[in-house]
Amino acid sequence: MQYVAPIGIGVLYALVMSLIREPHRRRFNAVMIAGAGAAYLSGGGMGGWEFAFAAVLTYVAWRGLDSWTFIGIGWLLHTAWDIVHHIKGNPIIPFAHTSSLGCAICDPVIALWCFAGGKTPRELVERVRQAPSTAGQVPLIVTSSPRRR
Repeated sequence: MQYVAPIGIGVLYALVMSLIREPHRRRFNAVMIAGAGAAYLSGGGMGGWEFAFAAVLTYVAWRGLDSWTFIGIGWLLHTAWDIVHHIKGNPIIPFAHTSSLGCAICDPVIALWCFAGGKTPRELVERVRQAPSTAGQVPLIVTSSPRRR
């Protein structure tokens, strides 16, 4: 359950965020990743590096105001920071020893959703339906020939 629940939380996060209309959804998620960058500041487990990480994620969040890709990158950076904290034994929630591990499992789920453009479930399904199926098809090769005058 320790590994399954964080995946469910990531999916639930994406579903709840899908209720916010664009462009507010993207901007709200940029603010969320900025907050995630500051999540470890109060613990100070990595000393001054906590401030450096918060500064990096603040920049990524600022770029995320206009880009889902940057928001996804921010969640992956936070995943790496979660892993460092888990290994060092300095969890995001001090009384929950595996909280950083759970966060490291949850964050890539959110990042995948962001890399998909932060779409609603309906938009994602429509995107899959509209994608042309190229399985088993031979690519069309077009050659050019000199024009006659």
